[in-house]
Amino acid sequence: MQKIILYYKFIPVKDPDMTMRWQRELCTRLNLKGRILISTHGINGTLGGDIEDLRAYKRAMNESGTFRDIVYKWSNGGEQDFPKLKVKVRPEIVAFDAADEIVVTENGIANGGKHLKPAALHKLMEEKGGEVIFYDGRNMYEAQIGRFKNTIVPKTVTSRDFKKDLEEGEIAQHKDKPIVTYCTGGIRCEILSAMMLNRGFKEVYQMDGGIVKYGEKYGDEGLWEGKLFVFDDRMQMGFSDKAKDIANCEKCGQKTSHQVNSTNVRRKLHVMCKDCAHEHAPTK
Repeated sequence: MQKIILYYKFIPVKDPDMTMRWQRELCTRLNLKGRILISTHGINGTLGGDIEDLRAYKRAMNESGTFRDIVYKWSNGGEQDFPKLKVKVRPEIVAFDAADEIVVTENGIANGGKHLKPAALHKLMEEKGGEVIFYDGRNMYEAQIGRFKNTIVPKTVTSRDFKKDLEEGEIAQHKDKPIVTYCTGGIRCEILSAMMLNRGFKEVYQMDGGIVKYGEKYGDEGLWEGKLFVFDDRMQMGFSDKAKDIANCEKCGQKTSHQVNSTNVRRKLHVMCKDCAHEHAPTK
């Protein structure tokens, strides 16, 4: 049986190049495909393959010491959803252009927002209700097909755009409100919550485990609506057969979650139903 795992860990990495070589050899030996990014701040990976090979990968990570006790998010799919294996060293494991804004220790990011597990998020909503503002820590094309209800969606195409959005976007008007930031698996809102606190936001929370962990617990019965955008050949996933299409086709207007590549480098994807996607080639 094939599966996909999503994971990350913020921890000081003394020798990223050596870690890259080890990861490349390990994944090649286990026939795993996907993408792994490594920096002095940690590791960020998405891998697909046979479930037993993925379990062997987890064992090797735990035995390494540095990368033990990582929380892995499992989903349907496999190595066929990735063209090849990519293992690279980068200045950041998510490219916010904010490496100097986070403090990473053996316990993770030390200056980020408070972690909220799914049940704790619901408790916060019960206690503070309408005061709470959700802030999407992904890019706007991801949020088109799925997001939490009443979310502020930033006008971002890449993670580097968040600095400007935090200072000039809609969210900048709400520095005194309780804010919950979220992303796919939790890694981006780890960094984003630290960036927000650095800019004077008073009460910042981050969704522990991201949308994936929330969806595992509540499916489509909670505060999430739509489909989850994913960075592989699947492009999207639903948490149950009740997952709704919340976006509108740019050509015919019908509800859809289908997206197609854009020819405009500043806009990654268009929302277009399958029928219209066959009929029209996007121009912007």
